[in-house]
Amino acid sequence: MEKVLVTGGSGYIAQHCIAKLLKKGYSVRTSLRSENREAEVRQAIAKEVDAKNNLEFCQLNLNEDEGWNDAMVGCSYVLHVASPFPFKEPKNENDVIIPAKEGTIRALEAAKKTNIKKLILTSSVAAIQYGHDDPDKVFDHNDWTNIEGKNVTPYVKSKTIAEKAAWDFMESQTEKIFDMTVINPSFVLGPSLSDDIGGTSTDTIKRFLTREIPAVPNVYMNYVDVRDIAKLQVEAIKNSKSNGKRFACTSNESVPLLDIAKTLSANGFPKVTTKTLPDFVVKFLALFSAEMKTMKTFLNQKITMDNSQTVDVFSWTPIPFEKTIIDMGKSIQDVMDNR
Repeated sequence: MEKVLVTGGSGYIAQHCIAKLLKKGYSVRTSLRSENREAEVRQAIAKEVDAKNNLEFCQLNLNEDEGWNDAMVGCSYVLHVASPFPFKEPKNENDVIIPAKEGTIRALEAAKKTNIKKLILTSSVAAIQYGHDDPDKVFDHNDWTNIEGKNVTPYVKSKTIAEKAAWDFMESQTEKIFDMTVINPSFVLGPSLSDDIGGTSTDTIKRFLTREIPAVPNVYMNYVDVRDIAKLQVEAIKNSKSNGKRFACTSNESVPLLDIAKTLSANGFPKVTTKTLPDFVVKFLALFSAEMKTMKTFLNQKITMDNSQTVDVFSWTPIPFEKTIIDMGKSIQDVMDNR
């Protein structure tokens, strides 16, 4: 049985990756920053699959060298999912950029030393679509974010710099080491396995369900189901056509935030509002609220992506939008009901 290291095992995406790997017959070692979260992660994975004796844990920190080589010994593959995600704007952008970049390099260096066959890196469309002035541009896997452009946040910079560092590392090798595939998800939606629903995606839906969002701003997003991300990550392990490539894993068209609200409201979540928040109100509130200030920069912005390379290489049929939203709503409601 081949073993896979999945970094960031307490995370939303990583837990779906772990469950998918176990279902596919791999054994999994996953890293946590704190080992006291092991029981919580095991409980989350058990919602999807009986891990039996095929799930083990180790402790890793993106900012520290210790443990990376040992974590990969005995593994054939690595899914490097761990990356810092700030819930509010950091005072110093390097607080996000440095761990993202250096954690990625630590993973790559350790993979080289321990004869890993392939590493799949979770990046983001944040490394593809920001900092450009052309509103009609269609973005694909060939594009890179301009980190000197407008409205480029520290998080966006961190994902771009970290992914570029990974490709630079691979290109700097004088001989073949391991293969690498990069997965670039957009806004990730879909059911949570964990009872921790404080992440950006899950918290957004929770606030809809509890009517903490009293009206919906005119904001659009490209999205992808977390189960599709896990599926693509796991399939990339043995898909040689994905070697040395990056994949935009996203809907092609932007979806209005209002469509999420309408889908929830029409499918058994009566507290969800479908009222719209006028742009002038968002702009006024942006004078006083950091959240609304961020929201203001995204008003009425629609981004078109081209995911055709992902569809072709993986024969990918994305999970339908309605299923993604309804399943996510149910999973979050279940967590709230059981508290």
